Amino acid sequence: MTLATVPAGSPVEEGRRIGAAALAAGVDVRLTGGVAVALHCPSAASATLARAYADVDLVGRSKQSGRIVELLSGLGYAPDESFNAVHGSSRLFFWDTTNERQVDVFLDEVQMCHRIDLRERLPTDSPTLFLADLLLMKLQIVETNNKDYLDILALLGDHPFTDDDRGINLAYLAGLAGDDWGIWRTTTLVAERAADYAATLNNYDGAEAIREKVTRYVQVVGEAAKSYRWKLRAKVGERKRWYELPEESH
Repeated sequence: MTLATVPAGSPVEEGRRIGAAALAAGVDVRLTGGVAVALHCPSAASATLARAYADVDLVGRSKQSGRIVELLSGLGYAPDESFNAVHGSSRLFFWDTTNERQVDVFLDEVQMCHRIDLRERLPTDSPTLFLADLLLMKLQIVETNNKDYLDILALLGDHPFTDDDRGINLAYLAGLAGDDWGIWRTTTLVAERAADYAATLNNYDGAEAIREKVTRYVQVVGEAAKSYRWKLRAKVGERKRWYELPEESH
């Protein structure tokens, strides 16, 4: 397979190109964010849930950072040398000068409102993160915007909850929420907001199904076994802020 060396104009098509190149090269770097959602969800292209995509986001392994730089450089990206020199153990940054876009690569974990360890969550046969992780990346954002809500609705509307990664792995999400009170609080809060958001959309007939999915999510993670640290943090509750803002975590 021969791949173009100039980034595509469409972020979704560019995500597809990067994902295919990573799989072909055996580099463990996978798509996340809205572009990854678009690749999995037909409804993301519907009139109701369609949105613009600005950039491509990736998650990879820190031990493969050199291979990631080589891969993206070969695909037409310019590494941000100063940023990568300082943050390169946890994050890499690249520029697409053709389309004036950026590519953000998180290494080993995503640290936004919560720290999510993804070292064991990089599929070997998919250009994106698993569906559950794509949903988690959206549910962990406290200051959710319309684009995040649209992505959540696309994922919940197009894919079933499952006990494995063939669908949205609810058992995995419940395990994370049962271990970390902050993740439980944020994800249930944002999920319920997403259901409210769905009800406000004109010409959207999936609001009831979304509400049912959210109700199930909240119930399952609420009933999950809780760790000792979860119980300790629950005693403090919302009296102390339980999340970081993304600009504070970098």
